[in-house]
Amino acid sequence: MESQSNVSEFILLGLSSDQNIQTFCFVLFSFCYIGLLIGNLLILISIRCSPLSQQPMYYFLSHLSSMDICYTSSVTPKLIGDLPVERKTISYGNCMFQVFSMHFFGMIEVLILTVMAFDRYVAICKPLHCMSIMNRTRCNFLVLAAWAGGAVHSFPQFSMIIQLPFCGPSEIDHYFCDIFPLLKAACTDTYITGVIMLVNSGMVTLTTFVVLFFSYVVILFTLRHHSAEGRRKALSTCGAHITVVVLFFGPSIFAYLRPPTTFPEDKVFALFYTIIAPMFNPLIYTLRNSEMKNAMRKVWCQTS
Repeated sequence: MESQSNVSEFILLGLSSDQNIQTFCFVLFSFCYIGLLIGNLLILISIRCSPLSQQPMYYFLSHLSSMDICYTSSVTPKLIGDLPVERKTISYGNCMFQVFSMHFFGMIEVLILTVMAFDRYVAICKPLHCMSIMNRTRCNFLVLAAWAGGAVHSFPQFSMIIQLPFCGPSEIDHYFCDIFPLLKAACTDTYITGVIMLVNSGMVTLTTFVVLFFSYVVILFTLRHHSAEGRRKALSTCGAHITVVVLFFGPSIFAYLRPPTTFPEDKVFALFYTIIAPMFNPLIYTLRNSEMKNAMRKVWCQTS
């Protein structure tokens, strides 16, 4: 990987220098990551092995579970492995790969959440045309578009980051390689690069959040004309989506929609969109969803 950097590795300062806190975090995040993997794999396999895979909402949910695993795995295993050790380092190549994978899979997840909101809009506001609008060809196209959007978002950022010169000290005040801490560590003026990154990450995140917000406002407004049972079922599904959106987008907007600088609170907020929100996704989408729970019982509790 060609670059102007004179450093071969970066030192990650991590979440805290307190050994007791690091031990606690090691145990906590290990359980969180194992729970995330088990929960999302259960959802993924349950949907793929049941008739639910033919329904657009669950088709998109299976892809969201896949992205949760890929997105979180680009950061969390490294964080867990670093917590017990005193000197936390990451090679230059792995650092650059972490930047790319975080934003690539993260953007795909954002776009799939947007597609899921569109699917809920069609199902609730245009129920008679739902299956014709959200046919399998269109669903496949929307997922492919989400992957293309992830590439369009992440490749320009990656290309700008790898051109930055790093000449020491090679310390990053974070637990993973993120854009703003890397801009701070670069030994050149990064103002223009920071503004471009702000537009790319911050404005994209805000715009998507606004689109999602107004789509759910329209959905909730439309529900006034539905029966009490229809409202209850729709609100249960939409409530799960809205919870996921708030958990993921709230901290993301704080992290990226601001001048390119770093704050001590960044690491705490980053935990929400890198570990906590993906961990809760399986619980949020299954606990109040009778179809999902029934499908999981049929797939995993079959008796011979």
